Amino acid sequence: MERKRHLLGLEGVSAEDIQVLLDSAETMIEISQRDVKKVPVLRGKTVVNLFLENSTRTRISFEIAAKRLSADTINLSGGGSSLSKGETLADTARNLAAMSPDAIVIRHPSAGAAILLAEVLDCPIINAGDGAHEHPTQALLDLFTIRQAKPELKGLTVTIVGDILHSRVARSNIYGLLTLGAKVRLCGPPTLLPPMFEHLGAELHYDLATAVRDADVMMMLRIQRERQGHNFFPTLDEYARYFCLTEELLAEASSDVIILHPGPMNRGIEISSGVADGPYSLMMNQVANGVAMRMAVLYQLIIPGHDGIRGSEIPERTPTSATG
Repeated sequence: MERKRHLLGLEGVSAEDIQVLLDSAETMIEISQRDVKKVPVLRGKTVVNLFLENSTRTRISFEIAAKRLSADTINLSGGGSSLSKGETLADTARNLAAMSPDAIVIRHPSAGAAILLAEVLDCPIINAGDGAHEHPTQALLDLFTIRQAKPELKGLTVTIVGDILHSRVARSNIYGLLTLGAKVRLCGPPTLLPPMFEHLGAELHYDLATAVRDADVMMMLRIQRERQGHNFFPTLDEYARYFCLTEELLAEASSDVIILHPGPMNRGIEISSGVADGPYSLMMNQVANGVAMRMAVLYQLIIPGHDGIRGSEIPERTPTSATG
């Protein structure tokens, strides 16, 4: 029996699989530039978007991606599902699976939610962000955006700045960038950048001016206040004083540096308006590329017999925090 392919995270996903997805997204860009932005490759397929946490860009881009491939989409939120009545995530998923969807995209506030679904369901599961664990499609679109500007990722210096501790985007990008041979610098206050990240193979910096120096890519992250149980720094003004990327600091980066931000963006806290709206910013490219990359992921995981990605292995030990 063919093993179902999932995208649960980028940890352990091979460089070959990542390259297949990046190449596939390249072909999807052309579809989005047509007058009629639709192809029939997923006609008759059904994609369920199970978003149990607030989202704008990710939710909408997955829906647009599925529709551009001619798939039918079902969109569910926490308030519009039986989860609001006390049903467990596993039971909700089993009921959805009984209706034979071809893929389920899940966003959940608890780490391990996507893994749980992959354990109990017989269809591809795509992680659209689970707690502070991973957000693989965001990292893939970031890699794709970088590759458009700098075709060879191997050897690039990528600096990720902000709330690393609570960022699923940072984790997925660390795995993906290191797998493709980039050098990763992490920067933030010590309370949000514990030593454990050094074990992943990244450099740790607590001074933004040092972390910016000669960087090829700057990726700025917002403060994840919704995931913080207590204060990790005195005030937002204090954070901005030391970790906001300004035009003056950016002058120390590579002359052809590019700026990324997964959004939502807090101007004046992690990034100045001059940088966000400046010539090096590729933030709107990221948003546009999100549709193409999610089209590529849906295509690679759903098409039967397609000789594409192997996807994520289901870990032997499944987190239990998402079972309720």
